[in-house]
Amino acid sequence: MVKLSELTTAEELHERDMADPAYRAEYERTRFANDIAIRVLRYRAEHGLTQTAFGRLVGMRQPHVARLESGEHEPSLSTLIRLAGALGEDFTVDIKADGARLRQSA
Repeated sequence: MVKLSELTTAEELHERDMADPAYRAEYERTRFANDIAIRVLRYRAEHGLTQTAFGRLVGMRQPHVARLESGEHEPSLSTLIRLAGALGEDFTVDIKADGARLRQSA
């Protein structure tokens, strides 16, 4: 049986995988959408909301919430504005030549 102390952490796996150029490129390509997905998922979990209930709160249908949470599609500015207004949270985005990044809240 493997001891817990011998297991590799998610952070260690990520750091190792970032050495692979293909992994790094895909990570950077999907980073913005994934950061938004994590914020939405965290909010839903903290407030005990289903995707349907969350959708009602922000004014979107459940399939749109599922797509947002998948991290596969970058949300539009209008979606970010809708999320910020409904959730009372800021979504500060830095847009640079190499892409958009969600600024981490303090």
